[in-house]
Amino acid sequence: MIIYEYPFNERIRTLLRLEDLHERYSFFLHQGHALQHHVALTTVFEMLEVASRSDLKSDLLQELERQKQILSGFQSHPNIQRTVLDDVLREIDNVSTALVNTHGKTGQSIRENEWLMSVRGRTIIPGGACEFDLPSYYAWQHRSPDERARDIAEWFSPMQSLINAVGLVLRLLRASGIQFKIIANSGSYQQMLQGKVHQMLRLRIDSRSGAIPEASANKYMLWIRFTKQDGTMKPKPFEEDIPCELTLC
Repeated sequence: MIIYEYPFNERIRTLLRLEDLHERYSFFLHQGHALQHHVALTTVFEMLEVASRSDLKSDLLQELERQKQILSGFQSHPNIQRTVLDDVLREIDNVSTALVNTHGKTGQSIRENEWLMSVRGRTIIPGGACEFDLPSYYAWQHRSPDERARDIAEWFSPMQSLINAVGLVLRLLRASGIQFKIIANSGSYQQMLQGKVHQMLRLRIDSRSGAIPEASANKYMLWIRFTKQDGTMKPKPFEEDIPCELTLC
């Protein structure tokens, strides 16, 4: 099965991009080759670029507070698992506190590091990080894998509280959705949303079908159309009925 996720607003789109970049960073950081650590470092630069929105931190804090208020309302519910709820509320408090205590612009220490900024400036250019362009970076790549990994992790560390907040907000958002089964007749599905505000949809599809969803939505209507790829990888309409599972978060 494949799960596709589609954001309904720019804020969630930014969070999903940061989550995707962090997954890539974590994977390549724990590899051993210098080229893999190069990818990890350039991914830190990409996260820095995506996280540069001045209102991102305040948006995350507001969303965490909103989720805390919603979850706190369940404390008196007779069927709630109090220990699980208390753990989640404690996690929200810890993540929020760490984010509040992060001073300055996100990744400011990276921006103030002249050497890292010189590497960042050259990596934007195709092939710009060759040894004759950046001999100091080439020398750094010849350090031991453990040394390189420690350096990259240290450079990334000021962004950790922000990434933790992103991960928690998305986890709470995904858990808030209600999943139901649908059938896209002739590769198309529409649903009236009746003005209810959603932030993201999740679509679970059998990977063997070869169907690829494309979604568009506003507060009134959700429309999903499915395509498939031919031998040239060019998308073409999928004209069969497709069963799948839809979650609106």
